[in-house]
Amino acid sequence: MVDPQTELFTKNFTQNPYLAYAKLRENDPVYKMMFPDGQGWLITRYEDAIEVLKDPRVVKDFSKLYGGSMEYGSVFMNNMLFSDPPDHKRLRGLVQKAFTPQMNSGMRDRIQEITNELLDKATDKTKMNLIDEFAFPLPIIVICEILGVPSADRDKFRIWSNSLIEGTNGEHAADMFQHMNEFIQYLREWFEKVRHNPGNDLISQLIMAEEGGDELTEREIYGVVSLLIIAGHETTVNLIGNSILALLEHAEQLNLLKSQPELIPNAIEESLRFNGPVEFSTSRWASENMEFKGKFIRRGELMIIALNSANHDPDQFNDPEIFDITREKSPHLAFGKGIHLCLGAPLARLEGEIAIKSLLERFPDMKLAVSKDELEWRPGMIVRGVKEIPLLLKK
Repeated sequence: MVDPQTELFTKNFTQNPYLAYAKLRENDPVYKMMFPDGQGWLITRYEDAIEVLKDPRVVKDFSKLYGGSMEYGSVFMNNMLFSDPPDHKRLRGLVQKAFTPQMNSGMRDRIQEITNELLDKATDKTKMNLIDEFAFPLPIIVICEILGVPSADRDKFRIWSNSLIEGTNGEHAADMFQHMNEFIQYLREWFEKVRHNPGNDLISQLIMAEEGGDELTEREIYGVVSLLIIAGHETTVNLIGNSILALLEHAEQLNLLKSQPELIPNAIEESLRFNGPVEFSTSRWASENMEFKGKFIRRGELMIIALNSANHDPDQFNDPEIFDITREKSPHLAFGKGIHLCLGAPLARLEGEIAIKSLLERFPDMKLAVSKDELEWRPGMIVRGVKEIPLLLKK
């Protein structure tokens, strides 16, 4: 029996967690363990995950249990992702207007334009680092344009984002707090500029926001904007990277997609299920003592869902270990479920579709420049993705 307590954060687990997940689902699907944030429970089965995601007894706002907030709460946790009703509805409502289907449709041409510009830079190259040269800059440029912050600062955002993500396993906590302070200072200065000269961008709308008499507090503006900058590109970076990896590993599926490009939406959904960009859910806490699947969970204990394990549950998905882009649309949990369903999911899907379709059209014979075993997966408990994907480009 695998012991996640000793193996969860190891390199071998990060390289391929799915065997361990299978053993947990079979033997101990609600597993008690020690997380960086404290003792809690790891949920690995699909149906159990759905229950937790929708259970009102399981809350996101830590202060409801103990008051106050975590040390880095002021920079990242004062937003809809870490709130419960009624605050959640208010915060999400103020942001949701910027992520409507109409907005996504209107962004299609601009996303294609950015994609083309990035791929043009690689036209005469024989090699490309997919992450650094394509998968990262595309979504960060898009979210920066939506928010109204200079895309020239995108490298700073990458440092700050990586610090927060990788700090979740405890090894990089000191760097995380330093970079979050830098992030706060950057936002403080940028918000001051916006207050004196607001535009049509989302940050201007949030700062000037009034909806039904509700306004964002300063801490909430920091929280919402930091969430959008970080989550607004992290998911898409790893969606693009993981999708390309899956296709290159499964030549028959790659050839099928190249011959039938209309399957790109299916390919995106299957990639999200097969090796999703978000490994674990964000933290939730039991708001009361409760019995769950035969386990006694105490008030205040963590409940974290292994999203990629749920997406490989054979009770929900036929042949879950097979990557099949013709699979019927699946109810995967890559973007969560319930009221905390990822607000930017449609935008991430759109960016992923355009990026992968364009990449395959431009470089149909590309392949990995190294073996998959040489790829380094990112540490931390939130995202699942590799640091670099070196490609050989053959036209």
